[in-house]
Amino acid sequence: MADEKKSKARIPSAKKRDIQSEKNRIRNKAFRSQVSTTLKALDTAGADAKQEKLNDFYSIVDKGVKKGIFKQNKASRMKSRISKKATATS
Repeated sequence: MADEKKSKARIPSAKKRDIQSEKNRIRNKAFRSQVSTTLKALDTAGADAKQEKLNDFYSIVDKGVKKGIFKQNKASRMKSRISKKATATS
């Protein structure tokens, strides 16, 4: 009995891909929620804390690009729009 090796059951590649896609979807959804929360914090921040919140937003978006959640062009577009909005309301 001790000599018997237990092998893991093979999962068909399509089913494995579905499992991986679901994990990534949940991870990406949580990350996008974090970006949204940071945006809301930026909108409600006072004038003195706005720059700090803007830097936090930039950091999170750049991490999203590094992880492959956002493309570089989308991140640049988001950062540009938010910085324009933040400086207009200041």
